Amino acid sequence: MPEITSHINKDLGPLPRPDPRLPEHVLELFSLKGKVASITGSSLGIGYSVAEAYAQAGADVAIWYNTSPADDKAAELAAKYGVKCIAYKCAIGDATDVANTIKQQVEDFGTIDIFVANAGVPWRSGPLVELAGGEGSDAAWHRLVNIDLDGVYYCAKNIGKIFQKQGSGSFIITASMSGHVVNVPQKQSAYNAVKAACLHLGKSLAVEWSHFARVNTISPGYIVTPIAKNIPQERIDSWLPLIPMGRRGLPQELVGAYLYLASDASTYTTGTDIIVDGGYCAP
Repeated sequence: MPEITSHINKDLGPLPRPDPRLPEHVLELFSLKGKVASITGSSLGIGYSVAEAYAQAGADVAIWYNTSPADDKAAELAAKYGVKCIAYKCAIGDATDVANTIKQQVEDFGTIDIFVANAGVPWRSGPLVELAGGEGSDAAWHRLVNIDLDGVYYCAKNIGKIFQKQGSGSFIITASMSGHVVNVPQKQSAYNAVKAACLHLGKSLAVEWSHFARVNTISPGYIVTPIAKNIPQERIDSWLPLIPMGRRGLPQELVGAYLYLASDASTYTTGTDIIVDGGYCAP
């Protein structure tokens, strides 16, 4: 089918591409020295753990926050690891704010090599049929979509242009195991649907950007973070028998996946999803 191959090659860009120049030592493959990483939703939880891991690996880091100021945390990372780190306040669901924030980061750092679209909120409104009727009843749905999906889109369309111009980049989306399975007992159809959309958006962008950047997703399971501190113990206890490893994960058990996808160790990895869930999705 040569005509199909020709059509695909034309859409994806000039092929074949030259092999990357890579260090021989495996630890050097995972180094982020000389690179700039931008992580949304990184003042707390998974995002902050990723920001610290990238700083430990030698990257300069742009931290994003909205309601939890992170200037002190940025200064702490800079002093502790000898990197440049700046915090930026941005409403991730505001297209103009996202565009301006990314523009400012490029001015401050000179470029962005790694972008992690991590910002998100959970669904706490229960089954869709139990949403209150009347004006404003759809507010919870629209807020979730705006932050967890629209925010990824706003980031992607802005950083994609930068990656295209410089001919390289790694875009990583924080998805969820909830995009793969319907986890129970909580009723969260909205969240599941949005995270499934993030997974497919990542795969689609991987094809669109294949001639200049890589795009991948990571699907965490139940992770011990501040966002989960108000979850009733009885709810947590109901999850544990469904996790083959019998426990929730720690952020430190997740950051290795983000480091891999950000580093030169993954230069041939695009359009994939890494599930880190203690085996929840395996059965």
